[in-house]
Amino acid sequence: MTVRHKNTFSLATLLTLSLALPLTVFPAIHHAQAADEAERGNPLSDKGSWNDLRADIIGDAKPADADGIVELDAPYRAHDAATVPISIKQPGPTAPAINSAILVIDENPAPVAAEMTFGPAMQPLDLELRVRINQYSNVRLIAETANGPVMTGRFVKASGGCSAPATKDPQLALSTMGQIRIKHFAPAVEAASQRREAQLMIRHPNYSGLQRDQITQLFIAAQFINHIEVKQGEDLLFTVDGGISLSENPVIRFAYTDNGAKALTVHVEDTEGNVWDKTLPKEPAS
Repeated sequence: MTVRHKNTFSLATLLTLSLALPLTVFPAIHHAQAADEAERGNPLSDKGSWNDLRADIIGDAKPADADGIVELDAPYRAHDAATVPISIKQPGPTAPAINSAILVIDENPAPVAAEMTFGPAMQPLDLELRVRINQYSNVRLIAETANGPVMTGRFVKASGGCSAPATKDPQLALSTMGQIRIKHFAPAVEAASQRREAQLMIRHPNYSGLQRDQITQLFIAAQFINHIEVKQGEDLLFTVDGGISLSENPVIRFAYTDNGAKALTVHVEDTEGNVWDKTLPKEPAS
């Protein structure tokens, strides 16, 4: 004779429970995860990693909400964690001028991705660059205005960007390192506006120190661009002091007010002491 345990569930009972779970437990889990994600995605929150980072990055400063002053845009779920586009844009010419800003990726091994300064011709800001994101993280911008610092940001789902393999083998990457190009775009509106748009492209593997040689499987030593300076004539447009979070072969797209100079000059330095300078005419390519 077979004796059944009193707590044994029948197949019908199990089926009933499985059908009931999505209506009870799963929504509760979903709402808890959504609330946690909303909190992590709030750039003004002191919770999480930012609580440990802020003193080292901005000291005792208490940035205000950047709403209406500057906006940071990024994909919620990145297509490629090694080249995540980050857009920094102000709503219009009446927005307060921003002379400097810090881009922070909270969960990256080196959280400060870039420290930037901007000349008058860059106002209002309209700039995009590409970064690596190592794991799900807040990406935040702390911008300095005449009335004090403001902060904005986005939560981005991406992982593995800082250790993602380089697209070229080290020998080939180093052989083309330092090549600089600028692509110009014709003004959308004729002389009524002096705003121009350009895209700076720099060949450099920007090795993070966390990548492996795909043949030897040994770690590739860190070597990355740590300073970019762009001028039109003698007037500064912007500088970027970067780290391992800038993507391989950095690309920076930016808008600026034309001062009449015939060329843009680009100055680039990396951590090995390499220096590259290039002067490029402004006229759009025919």
